[in-house]
Amino acid sequence: MVTKQQRLPREVRERQMIDAAVRVFSHSGYHTASVEEIAEAAGISKPMVYIYLGSKERLFTACIHREADRVVEAVRAAVHPDEPPELGLWSGLRVFFRFVADNRDSWAVLYQHARTQGEPFAQEVNAARCRVIEEITRLVVAGTRLPGGERIITERDAEILARIAIGAADSLSDWLLEHPEESPDSLVDRVTNLALVGVERYTTGDIQPS
Repeated sequence: MVTKQQRLPREVRERQMIDAAVRVFSHSGYHTASVEEIAEAAGISKPMVYIYLGSKERLFTACIHREADRVVEAVRAAVHPDEPPELGLWSGLRVFFRFVADNRDSWAVLYQHARTQGEPFAQEVNAARCRVIEEITRLVVAGTRLPGGERIITERDAEILARIAIGAADSLSDWLLEHPEESPDSLVDRVTNLALVGVERYTTGDIQPS
């Protein structure tokens, strides 16, 4: 039963609702999840969800926007201007994969459930996905630039690597669930090392672009 809640700033209340919605949507899926279930998880009344966010559709859209923001902000925060580019690349990729490993509900909503719903969410999901790809592409370009400004790999190849990273992240959560003996940290090390080995082989000429 939902108890009477103290008055909170609107942004705090909405954050509580979206936090609860991400958990419910990730476990139940969009169609199965109900506003009543989300309200119960947030510890508020069902009418309050409608007052603040209008509908289940708008709530799901808010989840997509918020979780995309969190991924982009996590990657940006991992890169420090005063560190060597290759270290920034390492840090950014680690943070991206760590985010996915630590926020499985978030990634499930953003990249697994949302993309299967079609309209009206298809455009929202595509925009969110493009933002993440652009941020990782920027990270790869910056992290593979030589001191003189020359590029080790092209921006197109950097985008390909970004898309590979997202595809790997999509499988990351499932793999961790299937291998409880593996820690997120050790898996992040594996994936990041594989990505960087590929970049190194590319730069030394072991792999030639077609």
